[in-house]
Amino acid sequence: MMVLVVEKVPVSLRGELTRWLLEPKTNVFVGRVSAIVRDKIWEMVCDKVKAGAAVLAHPTDNEQGFAIRTFGATSRAVIDLEGLTLIRI
Repeated sequence: MMVLVVEKVPVSLRGELTRWLLEPKTNVFVGRVSAIVRDKIWEMVCDKVKAGAAVLAHPTDNEQGFAIRTFGATSRAVIDLEGLTLIRI
């Protein structure tokens, strides 16, 4: 399952995301898609986010069981500490 959170993005991007994912809360998208589709969605988000920001969390084969990607100016920074993903405020 992937979780995608967007901030300050065009309404048209949110509409495109609802083709593949559910939006249980405004600007929060969840769904279960293949890795290829997930990567294509992420590319689309990065191309269309404009002045906004996006954070993607998805499962992967590591100690924590997930990975986090960010794009744009987010209020929190993702840092890697010896293979452990942490969030810096």
